[in-house]
Amino acid sequence: MSTPTLRKRILVLVSGSGSNLQAIIDKCESNYISGDVVGVISNVPNVYALERARRHNIPSVVIDHKKFENRESFDEALARSAHSFSADLIVLAGFMRILGESFVTPYYGKMINIHPSLLPKYPGLHTHKKAIQNKDSVHGASVHFVSTELDGGPVVIQSIVEINANDSIDTLQSKVVRTEWQIYPLVVMWFCQGALRLQQDHVWFDNALVEKSLESICLTDYQMIINNNNGTQNDEDNQ
Repeated sequence: MSTPTLRKRILVLVSGSGSNLQAIIDKCESNYISGDVVGVISNVPNVYALERARRHNIPSVVIDHKKFENRESFDEALARSAHSFSADLIVLAGFMRILGESFVTPYYGKMINIHPSLLPKYPGLHTHKKAIQNKDSVHGASVHFVSTELDGGPVVIQSIVEINANDSIDTLQSKVVRTEWQIYPLVVMWFCQGALRLQQDHVWFDNALVEKSLESICLTDYQMIINNNNGTQNDEDNQ
């Protein structure tokens, strides 16, 4: 008889509506993810993500970055709060603050982010606008381990959507965010199962180094799922 896998403790950092937070909570509650969201930290008061946490009886904390004199003091307060949750994995879900080295380094390999572009294209803000202005044919989202470089950590998986001639920033954002609700819980599930890890700045999956070819295979298989999934997510502002 095999020993049951212990459920992982997941801490989610947010700044907005929390649609990716909701996707992860739902997959934890359905046991798709062998883990539980044990806490939510927001740097912005009164965002809808905090209401999502309340509805699922998840403890939440607000650490308003505007109340700190500098990034270092905010990072220190954030680190103290994060440490109190004893998390196995920290998930950035629309967390709109740049984290300093003092916060990132202790959690390297245990903190992931989702970014709305096909990294390394378009780190930072306004990714949908940039993709349209540059007349890109495709756009998407990337899940990556967080490093000290902005949106520069090792990428785990990406989703791809086509950019149509009539796409606006809003319609493109809507298409990308629907793929985010699929790939982010998938990566969290892999991590909680122990299949995914970061070792010497490289992504490993099932004890194999993830080369470009394997990443492409994962993406192709995932794209088949997306093409057959027209589901929607209860959300206020798609962040």
